[in-house]
Amino acid sequence: MSSTVREMPVTELFAERDPINFGELPDAINALLQQGVAAYRHDRSHADRLFRQALAVAPKELPIYFCLYKIHTYQGNLDEAQHAAENGLKEAASQVGWPLDWRQWQPHAGLPDGAGRFALYTLKALAFIHLRQNDPQQAGQMLDALRQLDPAGAVGWPVVAALAEGVG
Repeated sequence: MSSTVREMPVTELFAERDPINFGELPDAINALLQQGVAAYRHDRSHADRLFRQALAVAPKELPIYFCLYKIHTYQGNLDEAQHAAENGLKEAASQVGWPLDWRQWQPHAGLPDGAGRFALYTLKALAFIHLRQNDPQQAGQMLDALRQLDPAGAVGWPVVAALAEGVG
């Protein structure tokens, strides 16, 4: 199972001077992600190319999707962010043995870890992206699913739900 990225705001993620702990990754992929994070500070298109290079080599490594949807959300490239997040969501679901359609996911006893946690975290990110795209209905459906799948709000969906309430 692929590793997950420790959760931090994108501004903090890309402001870090020390290497980011992306979990267990092949050295070459970790190096590309670290280079992408460093490049993001001064050349965002180069950062995107590095992350996409990593994705082309290792499409099963979930932190790559995280990097892509974070940078594009932060830059306001919401279609690109949505695409990266949806692909990451499907990859995570596949790795944990869940249906590819998040609407079919069932609650589990306790919060899943690894790819399952990444899937829930990415569903939260997609809800946020849909809010930013002025699609509160889709965001609301995702948040409703997260209320069932993560009732304690461990992946941070209550923050996005509060934003959605402010929009509504």
